[in-house]
Amino acid sequence: MKALVYTAPEALEFRDVPEPEEAADTHLVRIDSVGICGSDMHAYLGHDDRRPAPLILGHEGAGIITGGPRDGERVTINPLVTCGVCPACLSGRDNLCETRQIISMPPREGAFAQYVSMPGRNLVTVPDGFSLEKAALAEPIAVSWHAVRLGIEALADDRKHTALVIGGGAIGVAAAISLVAQGVPNVTLVEPNKIRRAYLGLNAGYTIATPEEVEDMQFDIVVDGVGYDATRASASAAVRPGGVILHIGLGGGSGGLDIRRITLQEIAFIGTYTYTAQDFRDTARAMFEGRLGPLDWVETRPLSEGARAFADIRGGKVAAPKLILKP
Repeated sequence: MKALVYTAPEALEFRDVPEPEEAADTHLVRIDSVGICGSDMHAYLGHDDRRPAPLILGHEGAGIITGGPRDGERVTINPLVTCGVCPACLSGRDNLCETRQIISMPPREGAFAQYVSMPGRNLVTVPDGFSLEKAALAEPIAVSWHAVRLGIEALADDRKHTALVIGGGAIGVAAAISLVAQGVPNVTLVEPNKIRRAYLGLNAGYTIATPEEVEDMQFDIVVDGVGYDATRASASAAVRPGGVILHIGLGGGSGGLDIRRITLQEIAFIGTYTYTAQDFRDTARAMFEGRLGPLDWVETRPLSEGARAFADIRGGKVAAPKLILKP
């Protein structure tokens, strides 16, 4: 099969590789659409020791099961493979599984390929009429859906909540639409890039603002979908006393948080990574039911042009929050 293989920092090759082997409890999925994640970009730049070259990246996939009793079924892929028997799994927090694995990280190759092999429990059926390009968004949206759920649960009052999302990338947009879908009535997304703001403004169900427009404002929930020192500092300043900071972004650095203010004003800080299997299913259901909007913030390109796609993302040449590759 053909695959896009990460071979060295800033080097990707579209080449022939062996098809994945199927175990007794897995299904072979022919990939139709797979998104480029920020973690894929970190690996591409050589910044992720967990993803050594050579490796097939990509974990935001959707496709069609090939062979077996579910042959022809259209599915979106939960790429997080868990054991199901450890304390975390048994308590419903399987995203914290002691032995969790995710495709695109050894020992599991990723979905920038024609096929991937996955356990049946990781495959969620996509209804007829719902595009597989949009179905591939289930994984990144589930990350934010999970974070938003935790943030709402952490608030200690019943007031009508306000929320600020820092960053208009896929995780930020996913957080904004998840906040709206989970009942937060006043959501503002901050994006400094003028081109990105204009793109998002075409069909947004939330307010889009520049950093200057929200300066000195405070919110019940603040989502940092970027994760740099500067955005953590912005989140620390923007959260109200008793509010919640949700830290999803993995941009880098270790500073920025106003620990004194967080302590004195009882601000909750929640770092969150991935999602539970139930959150993934809930996200997919919300997508299929239309509760997360038109999901039209993607651009598609052939997988064979993946190297150029990565270079364009790094160069700031992609207006859409999510770029989908098509094997």
